[in-house]
Amino acid sequence: MSNQRKNTNPAFSLASGAFAGAVEGFATYPIEYTKTVAQFATRAGDKPPHPISIVRDTVRQHGIGGLYSGCGALVTGNALKAGVRFLSYDHFKSMLRDENGKLSGPRSLLAGLGAGMTEAVFAVTPSETIKTKLIDDAKREKPRYPPGLVGGSLAIIRDEGIAGIYRGLVPVMLRQGANSAVRFGTYSTLRNLVVDSSNPTQPLPGSVTFGIGAIAGIVTVYATMPLDVVKTRMQSLNARAEYRNTFDCLGKVVRREGVFALWRGATPRLARLVLSGGIVFTVYEKCMYVLEKTVGSA
Repeated sequence: MSNQRKNTNPAFSLASGAFAGAVEGFATYPIEYTKTVAQFATRAGDKPPHPISIVRDTVRQHGIGGLYSGCGALVTGNALKAGVRFLSYDHFKSMLRDENGKLSGPRSLLAGLGAGMTEAVFAVTPSETIKTKLIDDAKREKPRYPPGLVGGSLAIIRDEGIAGIYRGLVPVMLRQGANSAVRFGTYSTLRNLVVDSSNPTQPLPGSVTFGIGAIAGIVTVYATMPLDVVKTRMQSLNARAEYRNTFDCLGKVVRREGVFALWRGATPRLARLVLSGGIVFTVYEKCMYVLEKTVGSA
């Protein structure tokens, strides 16, 4: 992911990003599940459930598998969105480099913004809407949808049409654009501080890549958490009856629960994005290096 890397093979970006996204999605899904459940605690004045309580109650009622409710949708979507994200980010980077092949910090942010918007439309919104609805449905005494990815997705589409899996598109685009801009901008800036300027294509040690990615994850969480909360509420089963649009949802959350409700679920999301940033950038870098050294040289 060096800002000096030129002419990145689009197929390598797509394959490496998809593999990194799948690995990261499965490894961190229980944390994502915990965050989503915490964000459904909506009554004003109520203290959100502690992540440990959510895990304990879920395992007691549904077993370990309960922590993976909706997992198939997220892992599949994560692979797709990471592939699209890295493919589009590398494309936008190539467009925004200066005449010396360098990418400044502001231009890296702009490339990340474009990548986030692209992945929101083509991958993130459908997969996260399905995931959120399946998690919300699984908490009911008599769930409406089958728990699996295929059965659950078909049932949601049958009930609400294609528009049903694009619920919350606007907050997702805002969140993903902000996420990718902050994450890629932070990662690229930190990477440029530690990379060997005499050999910018040389891969960094995995521990360094993981650490830089983790820091980028921390910055991303606190900068974009309100967008994530609104996105989750807009994708709930009762969203159509509860909220007119994204801004109506934002206003109701603040009026009913206070401004700090916009950071509800920050702890589990922080845990997930710290791991996510470390895992996805490390796996991506290693995959790109292997592909360029083997397939690229064949």
